Amino acid sequence: MTADVPVTRDTGKPQALWYTEPGRCGLETVSLNEMQTGEVLVETLFSGISRGTEGLVFRGDVPSSEWQRMRAPHQEGDFPFPVKYGYANVGRVIAGDPDLNGCLVFSLFPHQSVFTLPSMSCVPVPQGVSAERAVLAANMETALNALWDGKPSPGDHICVVGGGVVGLLAAYVAGQLPGSKVTVVDTNPDRAEVAIGLGLEFALPEDAPANQDLVFHTSATSAGLATALACAGDGTSIVELSWYGAHAVTAPLGADFHCRRLKLVSSQVGTIPIERQARWTYRRRLETALGLLADPALDRLITHKVAFAELPDRLPDLLNKASDVLAALVVYDGTNQAVV
Repeated sequence: MTADVPVTRDTGKPQALWYTEPGRCGLETVSLNEMQTGEVLVETLFSGISRGTEGLVFRGDVPSSEWQRMRAPHQEGDFPFPVKYGYANVGRVIAGDPDLNGCLVFSLFPHQSVFTLPSMSCVPVPQGVSAERAVLAANMETALNALWDGKPSPGDHICVVGGGVVGLLAAYVAGQLPGSKVTVVDTNPDRAEVAIGLGLEFALPEDAPANQDLVFHTSATSAGLATALACAGDGTSIVELSWYGAHAVTAPLGADFHCRRLKLVSSQVGTIPIERQARWTYRRRLETALGLLADPALDRLITHKVAFAELPDRLPDLLNKASDVLAALVVYDGTNQAVV
């Protein structure tokens, strides 16, 4: 540490989660770099597990063609293994930049108990957003980017196929448009309670609405994509947020796909849409995403909590595609929060 920036408390031996081989992970002690001018020391309170992307990393399903593009901002190691991966961290600044000292900040940092980072890579959590809810910021960025790609309008009837965290957040933001009617479609009937709690409608695939003005697909399944195409009205865009990793997907582009002039639009949070790049920075987008998390109703998306020390044992179940998990919150030692 630099002499003029003392550590305010004993942070012990920092640990980080590493994905080590397909289906295996573990905590390892890490050494902190000497803090430089312009950096801060952050003690993690919570981190969020991105079940879709981290599930692919855990299973070794990131295709070799995407090893560079899929690097997280502060990843260590290289795909396929071992990698320190993750991008939803909420902590408190305990040393460094005096303007941030004591502040609650969000960063795109992996699961690690204590770390140093340039202060510009830390975004203060706004008033009214709890530390727990702030871990959803990266998912909210993805949802916000998807709405930019979909270009919804007030009064639109919108369908979101896939009731995971990103799908529910996209539906929630779309539902704030005046006069909009947003339906979440999922195979799990338990998602109905969550959707309704967010002011949305819910349907099972067999009851999915037709003739929609805009459709988002987030289920990462061929069946879900088929449902999304069936929900679309003539000339409608289907915004594809799912990332399938190394797995092939069947897209039903025969029958009436062409005569109905449907549009399949890709959306990916790694880049800002071209028409916004002259005005929007990644930081502005992240700040906006954090601000969109002010509604306490979004707390219902956090369905599971796990102690950081138990993460290697609990992750296989949390990342299992069949598990009934929305957002899983990792709780670190200094929070004194109960885990379930």
